[in-house]
Amino acid sequence: MRIGEIAALVGVTTRAIRHYHHVGLLPEPDRRPNGYRAYSVRDAVRLARVRRLTELGLSLDEVRDVLADDAGRELADVLEELDADLARQEAELAERRRRLAVLLAAPPGEVEPVSPALAALLARAPATASPSAALDREHLSLLDASGAVGEELYAALGTVAADPAVLGLYERLDELADAAVDDPRIGPLAAELVAAVPAGAFAAIPAGDGRTDAPGFMEALLAEYAPAQAEVVRRVMAECTDIVRNDRSDGGTGRTGRTGRIRGRG
Repeated sequence: MRIGEIAALVGVTTRAIRHYHHVGLLPEPDRRPNGYRAYSVRDAVRLARVRRLTELGLSLDEVRDVLADDAGRELADVLEELDADLARQEAELAERRRRLAVLLAAPPGEVEPVSPALAALLARAPATASPSAALDREHLSLLDASGAVGEELYAALGTVAADPAVLGLYERLDELADAAVDDPRIGPLAAELVAAVPAGAFAAIPAGDGRTDAPGFMEALLAEYAPAQAEVVRRVMAECTDIVRNDRSDGGTGRTGRTGRIRGRG
């Protein structure tokens, strides 16, 4: 058979056959006096095996290993590994479809394409028109997408997500939208916001990796708020940073933070 004939018989392209020759999957056949390759039935059988194995998802290197093992043990091992990989892909695809269904079922703008752990946390929070609460959700979504925080932090915050007192703190922050940066409400509100953070959340905050603690990120985050609100957020973040730093320096014993507040909240 000529190359076009064996290609048509097995259902592959002549270009693929030449590539298989080049990488050593298919031995070069003898050539006729006119220079054309002369393929045998044995060549067609081997080419058909290559096609079937590649259609199963095996790489060319894996196909080469399978064809080199006459006993077929290598094929069984490779197929088991491939089956396990396909099972993982199916599970991942099912999870992606589940999350997509949630997005499609919700009214526009009410949900974000976030991780399941953050979605569960946000679902526990009461509905509110608070602009400050909306900003907090956006910031959490950003951190979630960056991978800077994870499930441990969301689990810790879940203990206060539905607390009406937390919603009240957001509303008090909203009230500072037109306030001056020296408004007397700033200090007490910042202290109460820090006190509302569960102790477990501090332990779940990862060490600085240059992303969320970068000056540019902090500047951009604070720019989202009015001046007085930004001052509250700045104080809260500074206090939380000190608490995390002090807690790690003393071995996580829960001693006092920068302001001397005892961390015993759960």
